[in-house]
This record gives sequence, structure tokens and C-alpha cells, in this order.
Amino acid sequence: MDGSRTPQTPPVLILLGPPGAGKGTQARMLEDRFGLVQLSTGDLLRAAVASGSEAGRAAKAVMEAGDLVSDDIVIAILRDRLAAPDCTNGVILDGFPRTTTQAEALDVMLAESGQQIDAAILLEVDDAKMVTRIAGRFTCGACGEGYHDTFKAPKVADTCDSCGAQQMTRRADDNAETVASRLEAYHAQTAPLITYYADKGALRRVDAMGEIAEIQQAIAALTESAMQ
Repeated sequence: MDGSRTPQTPPVLILLGPPGAGKGTQARMLEDRFGLVQLSTGDLLRAAVASGSEAGRAAKAVMEAGDLVSDDIVIAILRDRLAAPDCTNGVILDGFPRTTTQAEALDVMLAESGQQIDAAILLEVDDAKMVTRIAGRFTCGACGEGYHDTFKAPKVADTCDSCGAQQMTRRADDNAETVASRLEAYHAQTAPLITYYADKGALRRVDAMGEIAEIQQAIAALTESAMQ
């Protein structure tokens, strides 16, 4: 990475971080503030299948057979998506790449249109604190408002502050043991990617254990720098 890019090419950013680090919240902030589009692998696959595109049909056949969608298919779907008009201001990739092989394929694909990864923003966390943060989460099943046993309990127990419903739900895997296992798997999977983007000079680190507003400010500053 040389730290510069052609002004005509939309910026491409990657958000790296474990489950519960706040990638979704931060991606929405980047969408609102900079007009970027968040692209997650799951959403891309579902949209491609629904569109009936060539890559979408290939993905549908693989998924219906119970197999994992290949990197080639995901890259093809991503290439189609990046060509859409709403991506002209740039995109944030969430959940892709997951391996250095995928990262290398992504670099090749972006190079075809004169693009590159402008920044891989790593949300760094304290694992022990993350276990506490994630294990206490629950959500209103009616409106989706999020809560936490310790940090954001509803004003009236089991009653949503936003819509008044009493339909609180918890993810079955939001328990301490499962969360710790997910974090361990994340670190094992992501460590090579961190090295890959650090070697390219694209890695940017953000402490994701602070206040949301502070994290947003740090990420916004990095984004502004990457878009220049």
C-alpha cells in the first residue's frame, strides 16, 4: 500500500473485530457520515441469490447442496455488487475476507478496476471484558431494541423502553463459555489477516472497549484519512 489512490476510485475499507466488538454499529455510522455502503458476506449471498444473477445461481446451487460457497463465487458476487451505483462513494467490507487466501483474491479483483484496500480497521478488545459484554445481551423481540443485564437494563424489568412489549429474547450462544470459544476461534482465524494488512501498511487499530462516541470519532478520523 502506498497510502494513496486514484481520486476516481471509490474507497474500500475493511472492518475487523470479534463478535460483539460493535462492527455493525460502527458500519452504520460510516454509512450515515460518509455515504459508504456496508457489505456483509451473508447479505451479499442472499441478495445475489434473490437477484438470479449468474453468480447468485451458482451460490444457490452450492448452498442447496449443503456446501460452503467457494471464494471464487463470493469474489464474483462482490465484483457485481461493487459495480452498483450506490457503491460509488465507497464500501465497508464486514465479514470478508476471513483468510489470507481470500484477501489475496480480493486484492487481485480490486486491482482490475484500479482499487485497493484503503484501510483495514481493527477493533481491538479485551477478551475477558468482551465475555461479560456479550453474555449479558438481550433484545426486544418486537422492535429489536438491544439491552444488557449490566450496562443497559430496561427501566421496567422485562419491558421494552421503546415499544412497551414484553418479548425479550436472548441468543442461545450468548453465554460465557460459548462467547469465550467464539473469541478464541476469531483470534486464530484473524491473526494472519492482521499480519497481512499490517505488512501492506493498511492496518489501523482502534481501542473498541471505550465509549461508543469515542470509538466513532477514532474510526471517522481513520476513514477521512483513508479517503484522501
